Amino acid sequence: MNSEEKTTKEEARKEISKLRETIHHYRYAYHVLDKSLISDDALDSLKHRLWLLEKQYPDLISPSSPTQRIGGTPLKEFKKAKHQSPMLSIEDIFSAQELEDWWHHLQGLSSLQGREKEEEFFCEPKIDGLAIDLIYEKGVLQRAATRGDGYIGEEVTANVKTIEAVPLKLKLYAPLFSQKTPFSKKVEEQVKKRLRKGKIEVRGEAYLSNESFARINKERARRGEKSYANSRNLAAGSIRQLDSRVTSSRGLGFLAWEFVTDVGQKKHSEEHQITRALGLKTDLGQVCHSLAEVVQFWRKMQAGREKFPYHIDGVVVQINAGDIVRSLGVAGKSLRGIRALKFPPRQATTRVKDIIVQIGRTGAVTPVAVLAPVNIGGAVVSRATLHNADEVKRLGVKIGDWVVIGRAGDVIPEVVQVLKRMRTGEEKNFVMPRKCPVCGTSLQREEGQVIWRCPNLSCPARRKNFLQHFASKKAFDIEGLGPEIVEQLREEGLISQPADIFYLREADLKKLAGFGEKSAQNLLQAIEKSKKIDFPKFIFALGVPQVGEKTARLLAKEFKDLSRLEKSSREELEALPDIGPQTAKEIFQWFRQKSNGKLITALRQGGVKIKFILSPRKQPWTGKKFILTGKLKKFSRQEAGEEIRKRGGEILNSVSKKVNFLICGEKPGSKLAQAEKEEISIIKENQFLKMLASTSK
Repeated sequence: MNSEEKTTKEEARKEISKLRETIHHYRYAYHVLDKSLISDDALDSLKHRLWLLEKQYPDLISPSSPTQRIGGTPLKEFKKAKHQSPMLSIEDIFSAQELEDWWHHLQGLSSLQGREKEEEFFCEPKIDGLAIDLIYEKGVLQRAATRGDGYIGEEVTANVKTIEAVPLKLKLYAPLFSQKTPFSKKVEEQVKKRLRKGKIEVRGEAYLSNESFARINKERARRGEKSYANSRNLAAGSIRQLDSRVTSSRGLGFLAWEFVTDVGQKKHSEEHQITRALGLKTDLGQVCHSLAEVVQFWRKMQAGREKFPYHIDGVVVQINAGDIVRSLGVAGKSLRGIRALKFPPRQATTRVKDIIVQIGRTGAVTPVAVLAPVNIGGAVVSRATLHNADEVKRLGVKIGDWVVIGRAGDVIPEVVQVLKRMRTGEEKNFVMPRKCPVCGTSLQREEGQVIWRCPNLSCPARRKNFLQHFASKKAFDIEGLGPEIVEQLREEGLISQPADIFYLREADLKKLAGFGEKSAQNLLQAIEKSKKIDFPKFIFALGVPQVGEKTARLLAKEFKDLSRLEKSSREELEALPDIGPQTAKEIFQWFRQKSNGKLITALRQGGVKIKFILSPRKQPWTGKKFILTGKLKKFSRQEAGEEIRKRGGEILNSVSKKVNFLICGEKPGSKLAQAEKEEISIIKENQFLKMLASTSK
């Protein structure tokens, strides 16, 4: 959701009312009914938007606002448990700038005067589970309770006792007072005293590991039951089972993050040391001495989040000195001295400002949602695909709607969900145009198909997108001929179809804005280099409808040369693996259109030489399957894939037992952990280079 939008007070009042109603609805479903109707990222985005509006207009804050409460209503089936001190929530922030704003705000408060330069923070991963409060008397576990509403939770002692990570009896497994720790002997004596005849209170998170979550869903699938949506929901449901045997079967874990009892500890980092010494596991934490170190830790955790055995969604940042945190006090329902610095969400909410259509290189007409800019996964998104007219109808999306936008990795942002409860009645329906908005030609849709198309081969939009596709890295890979230069050349009348690129001259380029003698020569050299092209890339460059990289490689492998492909029948094409009747029809028809035959002839006359696939014998990696993850220094992922294919290897997109090797670069994703679990050979880049050298011709 866009934090930069400015709203009038009246607009804010209406939006706040809708946000509160919507958030209450989703929170009730989640906390009371154990139903997840919206992703955590999307709900966080709604809450953050509400927090920003209430921050802008503090007089609009009401006690019933979701920002002023902590959790849901305890279920009646459990005995209520009153907390000795409130289990306060933690306010979320979403960027390094908001972190800096928080610290500068604290420095201006009187309670921090004279200690503004004490920039020592404790940072730890924010695990996504269910908060639990543990009370030990004389070292023995007496009560475990959920957070509830922050003041009264639900007693779940019998269930928590089934968690192996929660000790039933505490003892000092390691001495606190040593040269390696900053504690005084007095702290250790207080801990020992509490173990003998006092109370110890510890708080932490009950969670479900990724492995356990996968195991449970696999068992449910085998029984024909619906899979659970996320591990957090399942962990909460497991703790709140009336039958503790069910809880025991789930295999929950526990991580402690707060030692509540005062034994003389001065810093939060010391609390972690105490809990570890008492036999309670804590998550990975680090003392940071500046905001820059905090941001560095946050980014490190974000980059490695997929390697964690459990789900984390951010980093908890708090002032390490306990007395400062206490002196800063509480604002609303959260401590001023603690913040949760969340990772960029994979989903977020925003408003649809308009719905337009785009014309692709094949004439396909795609509805696109124009959005109020929103940050998803670290990138600002202002547009999202709606795929086709049928998808618009299925989603029920209207102009003016609030929507959930999803973006995983490098996937194009798309509308995941419409928040119909946010509607005001002023939203407008989208009507699919009947004529191309660029050339005015009547749009067509074949029977049984969902895609509307502009059939005009001379449509300026089709020509522009086709030229950009032709010069792209996966096609002719003409360095320096990006979308902006293609458009410039097209507007100047220098190119109108792909073959024109190979007839460009230095004199043509030098007269264009931004081009000098050197830049013109560089582009012409790149064009000359691109004339020798592998057969699969040539097929892909032609822009045949429904023919992507994988299908282009398949066609090149099966037909060996262009003339055989041009003469292929629909029956031959349909007989190939992974090519259905519609794709076969598109390929067959494309090669029988006279204009496309003229295109291929013009390319050859322009000097294009196709490098056809030779006999596969002597290829060292025939039958071997590879996965690529992370960033390589020597190659792009595309180039590495081409080297593997040259040697007969195959690139797969997902990890399975079929994979022989995983090529691992810097900052690998979740595929690395999956490959390790499947015991697949992990190849670092330097090893990969040696493998390439040993198999080069």
